[in-house]
Amino acid sequence: MTRSIILILLIFIQITCASAQSSEKSAPEGFDTIRKGIAQGKLDTISYPSKTVGVARRALIYTPPGFTKSKKYPVLYLLHGIGGDEKEWLKGGSPQVILDNLYADKKLEPMIVVMPNGRAMKDDRAIGNVFDSLKIKAFSDFERDLITDLIPFIERKYPVIKDREHRALAGLSMGGGQSLNFGLGNLDKFAWVGGFSSAPNTKRPELLVPDSQDAKAKLKLLWISCGDADGLIGFSKRTHDYLFTKDVPHVFYVEPGGHDFKVWKNDLYMFSQLLFKPVDPKVFSLTVLGSPASTNVRSAKYPQILPDNRVLFKVKAPDAQKMQVDLVRKYDMTKDTEGFWSVTTDTISEGIHYYSLLIDGVAVADPSSETFYGMGRMAAGIEIPSKNGDYYALKDVPHGDVRMKRYYSGVFNDWRRFYIYTPAEYDANPNKKYPVLYLLHGGGEDERGWSTQGKTDLILDNLIADGKAKPMLVVMMDGNTGGGGIASFGERSLQTFENELKQAVIPFVEKNYRAQNTPDGRALAGLSMGGLQTLYAGLKNHSMFSYLGVFSSGWFANNPTLSEPQYTFMKNNVAAINNDIKHFWVAMGAKEDIAYENCKIMLKKFDEMGIKYQYSEYPGGHTWPVWRNNLYKFAPLLFQ
Repeated sequence: MTRSIILILLIFIQITCASAQSSEKSAPEGFDTIRKGIAQGKLDTISYPSKTVGVARRALIYTPPGFTKSKKYPVLYLLHGIGGDEKEWLKGGSPQVILDNLYADKKLEPMIVVMPNGRAMKDDRAIGNVFDSLKIKAFSDFERDLITDLIPFIERKYPVIKDREHRALAGLSMGGGQSLNFGLGNLDKFAWVGGFSSAPNTKRPELLVPDSQDAKAKLKLLWISCGDADGLIGFSKRTHDYLFTKDVPHVFYVEPGGHDFKVWKNDLYMFSQLLFKPVDPKVFSLTVLGSPASTNVRSAKYPQILPDNRVLFKVKAPDAQKMQVDLVRKYDMTKDTEGFWSVTTDTISEGIHYYSLLIDGVAVADPSSETFYGMGRMAAGIEIPSKNGDYYALKDVPHGDVRMKRYYSGVFNDWRRFYIYTPAEYDANPNKKYPVLYLLHGGGEDERGWSTQGKTDLILDNLIADGKAKPMLVVMMDGNTGGGGIASFGERSLQTFENELKQAVIPFVEKNYRAQNTPDGRALAGLSMGGLQTLYAGLKNHSMFSYLGVFSSGWFANNPTLSEPQYTFMKNNVAAINNDIKHFWVAMGAKEDIAYENCKIMLKKFDEMGIKYQYSEYPGGHTWPVWRNNLYKFAPLLFQ
């Protein structure tokens, strides 16, 4: 099937009733061509008094075929772009032709369509510098003109239904931004909202939809669409991403094309058919190709993520003989006549995943994706979105810094580095000392893991802004001690790590940063290998730390040489450990976490010894979504 339309539909739209609707995947050929022998609607120019502007203003109005004053109609207010006026849709989009044809095919509810001038100023013509600040302000001022002047005029002069359920607002480009801003900002006025290729005037999503529950209750349909080659697609996608995490029903519709009427005419054709009647989700049973992953490098279209979290890869390599994607499992790619290789994967779990392209058997990083240090090497990574990821979303809150710091280690006799998170207030409070969380990565990763894959700064920024966590420093050090593999978990390796932590990192941090230097101001936590390091160094030095966090880890059940000395030490120091450690927090993924059974065996030992701890599980395996959530839940327990 050709790539005629890319549609991303969140199927969780709550539908109470279904109706017979078109199952077309896009506008058919000829949808915007005048047909002979069909009934036609009527176009008029109207003038209405605007108290907002202080003059009479013009708009175009379309009344449907068979229009009669004895019947009342719903209304669609259709807005133009920054370089247009009330005639832009008429000149470039032939809306009356599109709508007449839809009526002839019995695909449209009878409605009145009003096309106003969205530039609310006395000289509202699209002449001169359309980007002039006064003209830009006039687009914002149109909200008042629309609601207090135009809508009341239409409802006085035309037979319309005067409630929000029978009012729709949509527009293209600047008008798309207006539609989202005004429609979502006035849910008492509009139940149907559509933004086509919405421009940078679109408000940030958290301002568009500050109350997701209110939006869910009041919106009949929220439609967001854009061409895949449109440079403004980022504004639509950021709104979609936010609505996705907030579970707000909406359609995100991405189609081939740029910032032009070819896209917008198709948008009008698809959007208008859904208005003022129950929306049947079957209308969206399209071939879905997805939207670019957030981990793609700038402007890269692939890989794309489908609504069911399958991933479409497409790479140009005309000289390759064989290509595969190694992501969870190996997928064979197929080559087209233009030299593009492609494949669609199975459904992939949420969070970040490392992958490689195998080109004639050689593993390489995908040049279209960001790379991360994981799997013991640099590898491409892809982020699969999660509806539960709001706590690490980029929000309009004060943001701290992640700083990279080099230091000389006497333990290794070499230069090493760590990353440190400083809260937003750090530089503004030169006399304040901060508690410190030392946060450790897993095997195959390094000191970059928690700041990049783990999104530590965003998690802490959001928690601190919400008052759920104390402002703190987070030191993300390199836990690799050489050797790699199972040797990284051996006694000597763990002892080397302990020495590095105690003799190099902590002294350096407490000398060079405003860090508290008491046990009450220190916490130690880590995932997987870092969890083992936390168990080893944290419990042995329980007088140095008041908080320990162990994520997806546990002493190896089949390695008594490693575990038994630790249990012996703990057994001999139960009272001191329980007294010194205020929160000993152990967290796991579900049973698919590879450390699950080891952890259960370890916790049984703790119970037998009387070691106090708190236990938490988060659905998932040995993966970053689990560990991000672990940090989200652990950080609020610290330094209270």
